[in-house]
Amino acid sequence: MRDFALPLPLIRAVLGPVYRVSLHARLPWRAQRALIDIGSVLQPVPPGVAVNRMELGGRPAERLAPRSAGAGEPAAVLYLHGGGYAVGSLTTHRSLCGRLAAATGLPVYSIDYRLAPEHPFPAALDDAEAAFLELVTEHGYRPDRIAVSGDSAGGGLSLALAQRLIARHGYTPAALGLIAPWVDPNQAPERLRDLVVNGPWSRACALAYLGDGDPHDPGYAPLHGVLEGLPPVYVQADVDELLHPQCVDLTDALRAAGVTVEFTETRGLWHVAQLQAALVGPAAVALTEMAVFLRQAIDELPLRDLG
Repeated sequence: MRDFALPLPLIRAVLGPVYRVSLHARLPWRAQRALIDIGSVLQPVPPGVAVNRMELGGRPAERLAPRSAGAGEPAAVLYLHGGGYAVGSLTTHRSLCGRLAAATGLPVYSIDYRLAPEHPFPAALDDAEAAFLELVTEHGYRPDRIAVSGDSAGGGLSLALAQRLIARHGYTPAALGLIAPWVDPNQAPERLRDLVVNGPWSRACALAYLGDGDPHDPGYAPLHGVLEGLPPVYVQADVDELLHPQCVDLTDALRAAGVTVEFTETRGLWHVAQLQAALVGPAAVALTEMAVFLRQAIDELPLRDLG
């Protein structure tokens, strides 16, 4: 699944300045979005994965699927991209979603949910809910044959979506795959920055997404929502990133609620390094681990709490 194997110090040396410039609290949101879209050009979709544009839940979307998908009962992954709820797009996460499709052997649906500050909470959550429901009502998937996955803000959105689906519709997804999930935007990071994210930018994103909403609403901060009854959850983070403490808190809370959890930690990578899986071997390995977890959960194979 890797196209290149570049040294980690080289990748870090390139990415640090790129993220410092593109994810800056004083830079207009439109400029941030354009810059990270441009930076995604070097992250290719793997061979053998077809990308089809569509609409899902009333939003632009893409279906990324292996051309040699296996037979059997339909199953899928709904992917919710990261970007602090204010940036990120189908473009930025196309490579990641394509590799997830290849590794799971399943179609991955990626949606372009509405972004803050133009569309504050709960717009993104409403869009994610509409997309999941349309997969069930219009595309023939059973709710328990759809895994929900996302990174950073998209990871928090995935958790909030699962909570809403269970509470409102009685639908429990097959599994959750959360890459460095941002599950409580109210929490200030303990350090100023990591390679990708910095504190002022993170706070600007949190305020933009909240708008006039209630910061204690579990849809906004799903770490404090109902965790009991959730499906198996995969959580991944690097030990040096700002969101690592939140991932530890989430994992502890999930286990206390009786949820099956697999928590994997990397060392020497960075926040959502899976975006660069085409270039970074350890990031590709981490993405494959999540794909295996999701596929096992969808196929109802036994899962152990490994962590």
